[in-house]
Amino acid sequence: MLEAMPRPIPQDSYSSLRRAFVLLDSFTADRDELSIRELARVSGVPRSTTHRLVQELMEWGALEQGRSGMRLGVKLFELGARVSSPASLRDVALPYAHNLNEVTKLTVNLAVREGSDIVYVEKISTRSLRVPHSRLGGRLSLHATGLGKAILAFSDAATVGAVLEGELPALTPRTISDPQTLLTELATVRRLRIAYDLEESQLGLFCVAAPILSPRDEPIAAISVTGARAHSQAELFAPAVQMTALAIARALHGGRH
Repeated sequence: MLEAMPRPIPQDSYSSLRRAFVLLDSFTADRDELSIRELARVSGVPRSTTHRLVQELMEWGALEQGRSGMRLGVKLFELGARVSSPASLRDVALPYAHNLNEVTKLTVNLAVREGSDIVYVEKISTRSLRVPHSRLGGRLSLHATGLGKAILAFSDAATVGAVLEGELPALTPRTISDPQTLLTELATVRRLRIAYDLEESQLGLFCVAAPILSPRDEPIAAISVTGARAHSQAELFAPAVQMTALAIARALHGGRH
């Protein structure tokens, strides 16, 4: 018996798929619920198309009705849990991250690069310090974070060049927004294998980060601790962060590093 041939996908379905992703990408930590009118305005998708796609996304479970509008649905969380690379990284890194949290008593973050941003894939908080910007699944610019600089310092020239040539927005008055200054900073990070965020992503907070590297010194991720102390105190945590990053890298690659 011959298998049924798959039906050709209509040409405009690709456009509809892109628009659906644009709608989903309109939600942020500050915009977790949006009406259909707001979705159309934020995304730039025509209102009639937005209405149709919202209904389809709700049927599939990607969107659900909230108190004041639409919000991302549980189906997306289920899919995110199946992502193999960050999930396996988290599985390996989690015991080491918990240990780092216990030793330092600071918030521990694990992040990977996506484009010109970092994405937080794990966070272990402390009760004494709230770090709202490092939520799971949240994003921040590479240049404005210790995690991002730790990854960027070991990235290929094309990736570094794209970041330096792009916009370097200042999240605080201390954010490095000058390309040459950032390039000098990355050279120091590469030499020391440690990166600092000294109130660059949020005033009143420091971050000490180290890259998690492949056997060929390619960046896989980065791990950090975050606290509210002076630079001289922040430096005291560098050895613990570096040792944790190295242990995770070795565990990921079966002891080869």
